[in-house]
Amino acid sequence: MEKHENEKTLWELLWEYDPNGLLVVDLEMRIRLVNPALCSMFQTVPENIVGRHARDLRGDTQDLKNAWDTNTVIRAKENDYPDHSLHVREVIFPLKSHNLIACIVVDTTHEWKQREELSKIKNQTIQRVNEVVDKQMKVAQEIASLLGETTANTKVSLLQLLKTLERE
Repeated sequence: MEKHENEKTLWELLWEYDPNGLLVVDLEMRIRLVNPALCSMFQTVPENIVGRHARDLRGDTQDLKNAWDTNTVIRAKENDYPDHSLHVREVIFPLKSHNLIACIVVDTTHEWKQREELSKIKNQTIQRVNEVVDKQMKVAQEIASLLGETTANTKVSLLQLLKTLERE
Protein backbone atom coordinates (compact mmCIF):
# COMPACT_ATOMS: atom_id res chain seq x y z
CA MET A 1 0.00 0.00 0.00
CA GLU A 2 2.91 2.33 0.71
CA LYS A 3 4.01 2.20 -2.93
CA HIS A 4 0.54 3.32 -4.07
CA GLU A 5 0.59 6.22 -1.60
CA ASN A 6 4.07 7.23 -2.81
CA GLU A 7 2.86 7.15 -6.41
CA LYS A 8 -0.09 9.29 -5.49
CA THR A 9 2.24 11.73 -3.81
CA LEU A 10 4.45 11.73 -6.90
CA TRP A 11 1.46 12.47 -9.16
CA GLU A 12 0.31 15.20 -6.81
CA LEU A 13 3.80 16.72 -6.89
CA LEU A 14 3.86 16.60 -10.67
CA TRP A 15 0.41 18.23 -10.71
CA GLU A 16 1.56 20.96 -8.35
CA TYR A 17 4.90 21.73 -10.03
CA ASP A 18 4.07 21.27 -13.69
CA PRO A 19 4.77 24.65 -15.35
CA ASN A 20 1.96 23.97 -17.82
CA GLY A 21 -1.61 24.73 -16.91
CA LEU A 22 -3.80 21.69 -16.44
CA LEU A 23 -7.58 21.89 -16.74
CA VAL A 24 -10.08 19.04 -16.40
CA VAL A 25 -13.79 19.43 -17.19
CA ASP A 26 -16.74 17.06 -17.08
CA LEU A 27 -19.13 16.41 -19.96
CA GLU A 28 -21.32 19.32 -18.89
CA MET A 29 -18.24 21.53 -19.33
CA ARG A 30 -17.97 22.17 -15.58
CA ILE A 31 -14.42 22.71 -14.36
CA ARG A 32 -13.45 19.83 -12.06
CA LEU A 33 -9.70 20.26 -11.57
CA VAL A 34 -7.08 22.95 -12.15
CA ASN A 35 -3.44 23.11 -11.14
CA PRO A 36 -1.50 26.06 -9.73
CA ALA A 37 0.11 26.90 -13.08
CA LEU A 38 -3.30 27.34 -14.72
CA CYS A 39 -4.49 29.49 -11.83
CA SER A 40 -1.37 31.61 -12.16
CA MET A 41 -1.90 32.06 -15.91
CA PHE A 42 -5.51 33.14 -15.41
CA GLN A 43 -4.77 35.08 -12.22
CA THR A 44 -7.25 33.18 -10.09
CA VAL A 45 -7.50 30.51 -7.39
CA PRO A 46 -9.16 27.09 -7.63
CA GLU A 47 -11.98 28.12 -5.30
CA ASN A 48 -13.07 30.78 -7.80
CA ILE A 49 -13.31 28.51 -10.85
CA VAL A 50 -13.78 24.85 -9.86
CA GLY A 51 -17.44 23.98 -10.41
CA ARG A 52 -18.02 26.84 -12.85
CA HIS A 53 -18.69 26.41 -16.55
CA ALA A 54 -15.53 26.22 -18.67
CA ARG A 55 -16.73 29.14 -20.83
CA ASP A 56 -16.27 31.38 -17.75
CA LEU A 57 -12.54 30.68 -18.01
CA ARG A 58 -11.99 29.85 -21.68
CA GLY A 59 -14.81 31.63 -23.42
CA ASP A 60 -15.43 29.06 -26.16
CA THR A 61 -15.75 25.36 -25.24
CA GLN A 62 -16.16 23.98 -28.76
CA ASP A 63 -12.64 22.49 -28.87
CA LEU A 64 -13.32 20.59 -25.65
CA LYS A 65 -16.59 19.22 -27.08
CA ASN A 66 -14.92 18.32 -30.38
CA ALA A 67 -12.19 16.33 -28.63
CA TRP A 68 -14.85 14.37 -26.75
CA ASP A 69 -17.20 13.87 -29.71
CA THR A 70 -14.47 12.73 -32.10
CA ASN A 71 -12.45 10.90 -29.41
CA THR A 72 -9.29 12.55 -30.70
CA VAL A 73 -6.43 14.57 -29.31
CA ILE A 74 -6.37 18.17 -30.47
CA ARG A 75 -2.71 19.18 -30.52
CA ALA A 76 -1.05 22.59 -30.69
CA LYS A 77 -4.30 24.55 -30.74
CA GLU A 78 -3.36 28.22 -30.28
CA ASN A 79 -5.58 30.51 -28.27
CA ASP A 80 -5.55 34.09 -27.09
CA TYR A 81 -6.97 35.30 -23.82
CA PRO A 82 -6.67 39.09 -24.15
CA ASP A 83 -8.27 39.74 -20.75
CA HIS A 84 -5.28 37.98 -19.20
CA SER A 85 -2.65 39.13 -21.74
CA LEU A 86 -2.15 35.46 -22.44
CA HIS A 87 -1.30 33.53 -25.60
CA VAL A 88 -1.26 29.73 -25.23
CA ARG A 89 -0.86 26.48 -27.08
CA GLU A 90 -3.27 23.79 -25.91
CA VAL A 91 -3.48 20.02 -26.09
CA ILE A 92 -7.02 18.78 -25.51
CA PHE A 93 -7.91 15.12 -25.06
CA PRO A 94 -10.81 13.02 -23.82
CA LEU A 95 -10.51 10.78 -20.76
CA LYS A 96 -13.33 8.46 -21.81
CA SER A 97 -12.97 6.02 -18.91
CA HIS A 98 -13.59 8.88 -16.46
CA ASN A 99 -16.09 10.91 -18.56
CA LEU A 100 -13.72 13.88 -18.41
CA ILE A 101 -11.89 16.09 -20.87
CA ALA A 102 -8.39 17.35 -20.11
CA CYS A 103 -6.55 20.34 -21.47
CA ILE A 104 -2.84 21.04 -21.10
CA VAL A 105 -2.20 24.77 -21.46
CA VAL A 106 1.31 25.92 -22.43
CA ASP A 107 1.96 29.64 -21.96
CA THR A 108 3.56 30.91 -25.18
CA THR A 109 2.98 34.60 -24.44
CA HIS A 110 6.69 35.44 -24.32
CA GLU A 111 7.41 33.58 -27.57
CA TRP A 112 4.38 35.19 -29.24
CA LYS A 113 5.44 38.68 -28.12
CA GLN A 114 8.94 38.03 -29.51
CA ARG A 115 7.45 36.97 -32.86
CA GLU A 116 5.29 40.08 -32.93
CA GLU A 117 8.27 42.29 -32.05
CA LEU A 118 10.37 40.62 -34.77
CA SER A 119 7.55 41.11 -37.26
CA LYS A 120 7.28 44.76 -36.23
CA ILE A 121 11.05 45.24 -36.68
CA LYS A 122 10.90 43.54 -40.10
CA ASN A 123 8.05 45.80 -41.20
CA GLN A 124 9.89 48.91 -39.95
CA THR A 125 13.05 47.79 -41.76
CA ILE A 126 11.15 47.22 -45.00
CA GLN A 127 9.53 50.65 -44.64
CA ARG A 128 12.93 52.30 -44.06
CA VAL A 129 14.49 50.49 -47.03
CA ASN A 130 11.60 51.64 -49.22
CA GLU A 131 12.05 55.23 -47.98
CA VAL A 132 15.82 55.12 -48.73
CA VAL A 133 15.21 53.67 -52.21
CA ASP A 134 12.54 56.31 -52.88
CA LYS A 135 14.94 59.09 -51.79
CA GLN A 136 17.74 57.65 -53.91
CA MET A 137 15.43 57.45 -56.91
CA LYS A 138 14.35 61.05 -56.38
CA VAL A 139 17.98 62.21 -56.09
CA ALA A 140 18.93 60.16 -59.17
CA GLN A 141 16.06 61.74 -61.12
CA GLU A 142 17.10 65.22 -59.96
CA ILE A 143 20.71 64.51 -60.97
CA ALA A 144 19.57 63.15 -64.33
CA SER A 145 17.38 66.21 -64.82
CA LEU A 146 20.28 68.55 -63.97
CA LEU A 147 22.64 66.58 -66.22
CA GLY A 148 20.10 66.71 -69.03
CA GLU A 149 19.64 70.45 -68.53
CA THR A 150 23.37 71.17 -68.40
CA THR A 151 23.98 68.89 -71.38
CA ALA A 152 21.34 70.75 -73.34
CA ASN A 153 22.86 74.11 -72.32
CA THR A 154 26.31 72.85 -73.31
CA LYS A 155 24.99 71.68 -76.67
CA VAL A 156 23.33 75.05 -77.32
CA SER A 157 26.55 76.86 -76.35
CA LEU A 158 28.68 74.57 -78.53
CA LEU A 159 26.33 74.99 -81.49
CA GLN A 160 26.47 78.78 -81.10
CA LEU A 161 30.27 78.57 -80.91
CA LEU A 162 30.35 76.43 -84.05
CA LYS A 163 28.11 78.89 -85.93
CA THR A 164 30.33 81.73 -84.83
CA LEU A 165 33.44 79.90 -85.94
CA GLU A 166 31.86 78.97 -89.28
CA ARG A 167 31.10 82.63 -90.03
CA GLU A 168 34.64 83.66 -89.54
